[in-house]
Amino acid sequence: MGMITTTDTALDEKAMIASAEKALSEIADVRREVSKVIFGQEQVVESTLLAILSGGHALLVGVPGLAKTKLVTTLGTALGLDANRIQFTPDLMPSDILGTEVMDQDEHGRRSFRFVKGPVFAQLLMADEINRASPRTQSALLQSMQEYHITIAGQRYDLPAPFHVLATQNPLEQEGTYPLPEAQLDRFLLQVDVGYPELAAERQILLDTTGISDSHASSVLDAERLLSIQRLIRQMPVSESVVDAILSLVRSVRPGQGNAETDKHVAWGPGPRAGQALMLCARARALYEGRLAPSIDDVHALAEPVLQHRMALSFAARAEGMAVRDVIAALVKQNKA
Repeated sequence: MGMITTTDTALDEKAMIASAEKALSEIADVRREVSKVIFGQEQVVESTLLAILSGGHALLVGVPGLAKTKLVTTLGTALGLDANRIQFTPDLMPSDILGTEVMDQDEHGRRSFRFVKGPVFAQLLMADEINRASPRTQSALLQSMQEYHITIAGQRYDLPAPFHVLATQNPLEQEGTYPLPEAQLDRFLLQVDVGYPELAAERQILLDTTGISDSHASSVLDAERLLSIQRLIRQMPVSESVVDAILSLVRSVRPGQGNAETDKHVAWGPGPRAGQALMLCARARALYEGRLAPSIDDVHALAEPVLQHRMALSFAARAEGMAVRDVIAALVKQNKA
């Protein structure tokens, strides 16, 4: 059995730096292609890209007309992924998402069942207005989002790799909608709040999208290259101080852990998946910004999109008009001190 020498370690580090620099250049190209179509919304684009680079799913929450659908379509093109879109409606059935078995008959009269794949068999699945479908249909996505395969009539069918779900949700309309259950919300790596564009960006939208031709993004990556970048992100080192910051933040949001403010305002807090999401996304954010290791600042910057859909406020906090992001901001400030 050979020994690992200092030279080998140096070579590994050199190779990782080269891989990171190449990935950084490609990510910059993806951002440039997305910016041809999506004006402004840098934070939204960054968070959505971080979710994909981390190998996870994202929930985009915003009022209609803020280019959520266009962002997902553009990312699919720039990342070179096979993309499908499902418009969720109250009458949508699980088989409309997963697929169904049909009966075939050959020339000898023998009958057999054949599985016809549904739109879930894509590398990038857009679940548009996901909260408009019934809980039965929403739950059809649970297995695919967590285990990357589905089971129909006892038969397992693997989904293509990579597999990402980008779902959109309108926070205003509540009539005719079905709130996502906590178990499904927890499967989303990030919740990305999509706000109104800045004045300069909205001016550019008016000028560039009302002419004869629209701008289009070009493909930068493909599925294999995206998978290799995702593997690179998982190999990035994380210091003990960053791990401690993640644990401190996640545990401080749970009632019963000795934090008086949390006990007063939070009904229930995030589980271990929140810590896993912070570890992955902090690494991805470091690479996104050209660094080879995440910092505590990355953890604090990602606190809101990682935690806000994994916790709920108490009745007293809601009665006082508090929002989840207010509680998270206060806890982040407390953890910084």
